[in-house]
Amino acid sequence: MNEIIILLIIGLVSGYLSGLIGIGGGIVIVPALVYFVAMNQKTAQGTTLFMFMIPVGILGVYTYYKAGNVDYKTALIMAATFVFGSYLGSKTAIAVDTKLVKQIFGAAIVLIGIKMLWNK
Repeated sequence: MNEIIILLIIGLVSGYLSGLIGIGGGIVIVPALVYFVAMNQKTAQGTTLFMFMIPVGILGVYTYYKAGNVDYKTALIMAATFVFGSYLGSKTAIAVDTKLVKQIFGAAIVLIGIKMLWNK
């Protein structure tokens, strides 16, 4: 039962952050599953991708749409390649050691964070 409560909290917090600042999946859910539910990195990533197949933030998207903050052209262009990129990334992740995947994930978060903190 505790795990279900943890998963509900992870979903709520990541959904909130997704709606607030556009993050949730990789940045919040994957580490939360790894550290709070003791899931391995690859399973956490696959579980997160599966979770996104269902809701994909429909209410958040609708809210931004109503406010005139959705760029359809950009979203469709990225969506067209995201599917293929996700496939290639998942194949690569499955083929390499879980520890390396975790290290790449951590490095990406740190580098993105540094860039965001030091650029205007």
